[in-house]
Amino acid sequence: MEIKLFEAANKKKSFTFSSLPEKISGNLGTKYQSYDIISQGAVKVPKGTEVAEISWDAVFFGPSRKNLAVVKSDSYQTPDKCIQQLREWQEKGTVLNLLVTDTWINLDVTIDSFAPDPFGAYGDVSYSIKFSQAKDLKIYTTNELKIAAFVKKTVPRNTPSQPAGSSYTIVSGDTLWGVASRKLGSGAKWTKIYDANASTIEAAAKKHRKSGSDHGHWIYPGTTITIPAA
Repeated sequence: MEIKLFEAANKKKSFTFSSLPEKISGNLGTKYQSYDIISQGAVKVPKGTEVAEISWDAVFFGPSRKNLAVVKSDSYQTPDKCIQQLREWQEKGTVLNLLVTDTWINLDVTIDSFAPDPFGAYGDVSYSIKFSQAKDLKIYTTNELKIAAFVKKTVPRNTPSQPAGSSYTIVSGDTLWGVASRKLGSGAKWTKIYDANASTIEAAAKKHRKSGSDHGHWIYPGTTITIPAA
């Protein structure tokens, strides 16, 4: 068995672990979407896989021990060089192809964690390393998905309009504010109606024994007024 790393973007750049761990741990999980169905209770539906994780503990042997039987001499590098290379890939977030021959492990990964620890008198370095599967993330544009870009449209308010000079007969319950709101689109325009019909409105108030309309406060059913332009 061999454990090799290749840069995913440059297969010519590789690294071979010269000594093997006693055990390699692999974690492959399934991702589920849970639904609560009244007739059946909770139901879990598989939705692909979780990110795979591969990890192990092993030793980089010092130069004086490179001829041990457990060391592959043709791929041997000093612990310092091994640590330097793995640290570089970890810090850059380089996507690597992890290949463990004679196993199912052949994945694109990144180095999730790497913890070297020098020990003993021979320059050996024990280490723990964990890889996480690198999955492609494709960001699609609205054109690629053939989705029209969302554009907020402002629809102009359709305010009622009344032809200039049209007439209106006051009915019970009317106020100039209410008439202006319906006929001119805004109650605040009631003064326009009063100004255009002041003599008519005041005459109607006096007819009903008022000294005046109190600037349009008092208006009476049956009074015909002219609606000015908005």
